[in-house]
Amino acid sequence: MRTFLRSLSLLAVAAALLAVTGCNTVSGYVRSKPYPGAPTFAPTAPATVQILHSQPSAPHVRLGEITIEPQSSPNAAEIEAKFQGAAARMGANAVAIVSDQTRALGTVVASPWWGGTILPQTDRVIVGVAIRYTQ
Repeated sequence: MRTFLRSLSLLAVAAALLAVTGCNTVSGYVRSKPYPGAPTFAPTAPATVQILHSQPSAPHVRLGEITIEPQSSPNAAEIEAKFQGAAARMGANAVAIVSDQTRALGTVVASPWWGGTILPQTDRVIVGVAIRYTQ
């Protein structure tokens, strides 16, 4: 019985640590999705990854998509750092931001039904494409 309780408590601690160290950060969720058939490269230094707001004119290959969903109100530097880190792991030289949208999720009533305030619930999603220059 004692071994069972010890195992159960260790499992609870492990689950709590996993929840704390998961992909949910102060800035939000970051997901990287390599494109099928895209070439693979060794990781690059995050500080060298450029953030672009249009497609580059230099020859390049697309490595994958990076999606960030901020949960708070991070500044531009925090968002760029998240993109740089994810792109660097893919071996990218740059990230081209292709979408930055706020979408409506629904509404929430913030007080009793007879005099409630209706608050819109929104979510921001930023999508970038990790690229590697070929020249």
